[in-house]
Amino acid sequence: MVEKLWFVTDTLAYNRRIAYVAYTGIFDRKTGTGGWRMDALSDVLRTVRLKGGVFLHAEFSEPWCLGVKVQPESCASFLGQASDIIPYHYVLDGQLRILVNDETVQEIETGGLALFPRNDYHLLGGNLELPPIPSVDVVHPPARGGLATIMLGGGGVRTRIVCGFLAGENLQSNPVVTALPTVLCLDYRDDPSGAWIRNTFSYAADEIAAGRMGSETVFAKLSELLFVEAIRRYAEALPEGQTGWLAGLRDPFVSRALAVLHERPGDPWTVETLGREAGLSRSALTDRFTQVIGMPPMQYLASWRIQLAAQELLNTSKSIPRIAQDIGYETEAAFARAFKRRMGAPPATWRNRHRE
Repeated sequence: MVEKLWFVTDTLAYNRRIAYVAYTGIFDRKTGTGGWRMDALSDVLRTVRLKGGVFLHAEFSEPWCLGVKVQPESCASFLGQASDIIPYHYVLDGQLRILVNDETVQEIETGGLALFPRNDYHLLGGNLELPPIPSVDVVHPPARGGLATIMLGGGGVRTRIVCGFLAGENLQSNPVVTALPTVLCLDYRDDPSGAWIRNTFSYAADEIAAGRMGSETVFAKLSELLFVEAIRRYAEALPEGQTGWLAGLRDPFVSRALAVLHERPGDPWTVETLGREAGLSRSALTDRFTQVIGMPPMQYLASWRIQLAAQELLNTSKSIPRIAQDIGYETEAAFARAFKRRMGAPPATWRNRHRE
């Protein structure tokens, strides 16, 4: 069993690299066919540094309705401390309906995935007109190191799901995450990888339920792969005229500006020098960038620099003056002021707090 799990893990890691490379344009970069448009997305996804896994296996029977808000402590035994959670539900068998913030009801069936980028409270069920039962009231703690479970419903048609998560620090300030809608629903039924994904979920869930080692690693890799796939599908389906960070990758001028800002964030950029790189005048670039991205280019650069700094503080032993210099600040004091304004604490305090 352990050998099978490691084979699945290696396969997931390989497929995740292929999906990531294909989406971010690394191959195209060498052929000159426009891969630079996706370089910014590569950078942003690298800074997310997500941890993933599955924490719950649920079985429902009609009629049923559940109210869900995933708390970080629900996943603490899998990931430790994290400031932000992106939960998802994958349907192993059956179907369910989803409602978030009184938006349009969506439905997913066997092989379907629903991902919630901002961890909004949501309803799941076969009949969403029923009074929702809070999920925290019906979760059974895991036995023998397995998954937590839910058994709920009136004995009718059955639906089985697994509930997973992606977790990280300051996800809600990441431009990719903020560009996503409240819920992403994906259908893998007709996807070539659909049967493989479903079988992997089922197999690893059974392994965890049996208390066997290694299956958590499978879930972690699969969760990360599904997140990248969800972003890819959403970006591909964006209509013409859509605004937001992902839409900016489809605009030839905005995407070029994003690419060079992410490639050389420490350069002494001005709107004029950025406009020359993008092929637009200063005023034209400012107008176009603001219309598509939602903020002027220099404001975006300032925000991106702080996100880079946070990752360096968290994941390296670089000194604060070195980090400040690398991301384009002339003095440590200027960097410290900007970082505190954005993150709520000076760099050294923030680093110590998040490394505890």
